[in-house]
Amino acid sequence: MSATLTPRVVVVRRRSELEELLARHGTRAAAQWYLRARGRDLAEVVDRHEALQAALTAVGAAVPADWRRGTVDRDDLPRFLFGPEDVIVAVGPDGLVANVAKYLTGQPVVGVDPEPGRNAGVLVRCTGDQVAGLLPAVAAGAAPLRHRAMVRATLDDGQELVGLNEVYVGHASHQSARYLLDVAGDGRPRRERQSSSGVVVGTGTGATGWCASIARDRAAAAPPPAPEEPALCWYVREAWPSPVTGVELVAGRLDGTDALELTAESDGLVAFADGLEADRLALRWGQRVRLDVAPGRLALVEP
Repeated sequence: MSATLTPRVVVVRRRSELEELLARHGTRAAAQWYLRARGRDLAEVVDRHEALQAALTAVGAAVPADWRRGTVDRDDLPRFLFGPEDVIVAVGPDGLVANVAKYLTGQPVVGVDPEPGRNAGVLVRCTGDQVAGLLPAVAAGAAPLRHRAMVRATLDDGQELVGLNEVYVGHASHQSARYLLDVAGDGRPRRERQSSSGVVVGTGTGATGWCASIARDRAAAAPPPAPEEPALCWYVREAWPSPVTGVELVAGRLDGTDALELTAESDGLVAFADGLEADRLALRWGQRVRLDVAPGRLALVEP
């Protein structure tokens, strides 16, 4: 932490389903009618909203009076400037930690689960009541931290993005993308021209998400890395065989300094991380993107 600035607690949240329904339908009565037509009850949505509000209230009360404060909605993360002295408190599902992690450079993150038992609790491991006891330890550098590896995508013009779960490279509409794939690892550089629905490169944290669903169809694929391991797994989606495109290099693992490179051979290709499609890199024809490990970018506070 900075010796001249008091810590700033930045609370990261996302709109509840109730807030989204009210933004769309205007009133609770209209939202209730909409839900009933689909076999759901407004009471359940209200209960979940109140659980989120209770967790946010508990977090707000836990911040020391002389500390600075900030709040940011998930949708505004690409425009929010985090400082090196910030302590991030993400209140919501596990995916919210992944959403904010890509904008950090090692600041400690406290993941707060507002609905224990409903969320998996892999990344949001704390309750709102635990935050008051954790913040002083975080500020003193005494809180237990678990560092998780991330995946980094770097264009040949220097643009970069990182993801906690995975990075997707392919056509913006997920239709067929054409590119040249280069695998640098194991001392055996390999290359193949491909046409596919895109490439997904994931971390050990993301190995239970999108990568897991792809890996189920790849019996021969290497096992995914552990969440803290500086390694990645990668999968090509629906590679298409043709006289000029191959289907041999469709899955693998990147360890240490290994990297995967794609050179765009069609227009409309993009790279985005953790499902945030609006915050993406665009690849022009002939442009190259390199995917490798970005270790230690997420420091997750342990309860």
